Amino acid sequence: MSSFNQDVTATKGNEFEDYFLKRELLMGIYEKGFERPSPIQEESIPIALTGTDILARAKNGTGKTAAFCIPALEKIDSDYNVIQVVILVPTRELALQTSQVCKELGKHLNIQVMATTGGTSLRDDIIRLHQPVHVLVGTPGRILDLAKKGICNLKNSSVLVMDEADKLLSPEYQPSVEQLITFLPPNRQMLMYSATFPVTVKDFQDRYLRKPYLINLMDELTLKGITHYYAFVEERQKVHCLNTLFSKVGRSGRFGHLGLAVNLITHDDLFNLYRIERELGANIKRLPHLIGQATFYH
Repeated sequence: MSSFNQDVTATKGNEFEDYFLKRELLMGIYEKGFERPSPIQEESIPIALTGTDILARAKNGTGKTAAFCIPALEKIDSDYNVIQVVILVPTRELALQTSQVCKELGKHLNIQVMATTGGTSLRDDIIRLHQPVHVLVGTPGRILDLAKKGICNLKNSSVLVMDEADKLLSPEYQPSVEQLITFLPPNRQMLMYSATFPVTVKDFQDRYLRKPYLINLMDELTLKGITHYYAFVEERQKVHCLNTLFSKVGRSGRFGHLGLAVNLITHDDLFNLYRIERELGANIKRLPHLIGQATFYH
């Protein structure tokens, strides 16, 4: 069995050259270590380049960020010093990760990427926005605040990306998202990515997306190649266990690598564990004392 899972290897066999991208963007793609497009990239990139709205159901860890960053970067005119792409995400961590991917992919394009989230100084954002910014990545409340105060001008933002759209359309964020859309041009392109499609996403799609291209790469919710276990711990031991684990392992199943997921549970969590098993259709076993290489193979 190879060390990559089918979520990123079950491709049509496309090459990045097939999309007629700018040479400088291709350089960034290859320097980032991407050899061929993953399934979500194969589905998204050519459609997004045509200007069509997209509603995609895809998991994290499948190359999803590059699936929207690559077409967004391709469409930007770096000589035109306005915000041309807005990428909405639900958390600060995801904003920083996504802006980093954009910067790395676009490093030969002279494209300026800025991340902004609540909790950072508004003054710093004001100073930064006096310089050219082509891609603005951030949380909805913060970007809405900047738009309402006239600090950032979004009238030339022809692409709006919503990553983890199910979270962005939770009651906490949805009013900000909908208000923010009013600051964008009416003919903007919308690219939405979500692991789950609750009713809120369907309702939003019907109101805001124009004949979207639908992508569904999820026949199951768990990443292929991830083995799930549980371990009983005392509530007060959880942080210590996590610290120990993180000193040994990175993130599981990133871009197709096989991985191990360990759920740290107390006896009070047992019912929730059964619920998770039922909803994922997964069998979560107790963590064995010894974890050998064979543990990663089914």
